[in-house]
Amino acid sequence: MQISMEGKVALVTGGSRGIGKAIAASMAAAGAKVMITSRKQDALEAAAAEMDGDVAVFAANAGDPASAGTVVAATIERFGGLDILVNNAATNPYYGPTLAVDDGRWDKTFQVNLRAPVLWSQAAWDQALKDKPGVIVNIASVGGLRSEAGLGVYNLTKAALIHLTRQLANELGPTRVVGIAPGLVQTDFAAYLVENFGDRLAQQLPLQRLGDPQDIANLATFLASDLASWITGETYVIDGGAGVRSAS
Repeated sequence: MQISMEGKVALVTGGSRGIGKAIAASMAAAGAKVMITSRKQDALEAAAAEMDGDVAVFAANAGDPASAGTVVAATIERFGGLDILVNNAATNPYYGPTLAVDDGRWDKTFQVNLRAPVLWSQAAWDQALKDKPGVIVNIASVGGLRSEAGLGVYNLTKAALIHLTRQLANELGPTRVVGIAPGLVQTDFAAYLVENFGDRLAQQLPLQRLGDPQDIANLATFLASDLASWITGETYVIDGGAGVRSAS
């Protein structure tokens, strides 16, 4: 079954590397016109140069409240509309006991991982999706479904993002809102976890490997496509079978 996204316009935050880059490339390869955004212009241009299809770039900080409306407007101006928003940008400046976190890193984590998806979804809705229903894809984490030592603050934001996915699906229909909760994926963002725990975790997984950004991109592209037109409000775990192992 071939996924076609011809005629669709997608905006991917955190689109210059890792999962966001893979999602943008997959959607562009499927025929979508894609705007990728992240903080650094040079990284965006390098990422876009590796993608097939019609890909534009706009440098912006996803956590900056002013960025959402500006980039959504630029996407609509560049491509004539917006059908798909992928809230992928995330940060994790703190690792340690939840109650030991300082105010600055607590605020930064919630600003980028939770407030930003609200603001970007709001901008996409106000400027495009309330008049022409589309899709919002939220990239959460399996950490939002369980407790983990050292990652409590990050996981709180992802748990809230999973609930936000349900809430917005209820409020914004027929625009669809779906979520993805990846396990450990080999990216620069997860480099510390991959380097320190990756080999051991991979050996314990039923599929015996860590995730690749393309694994997440494949699911995101399907969920954003018309093939998934009766799916909304759900967040899909993709973790190589870690949940199966834990339950056994």
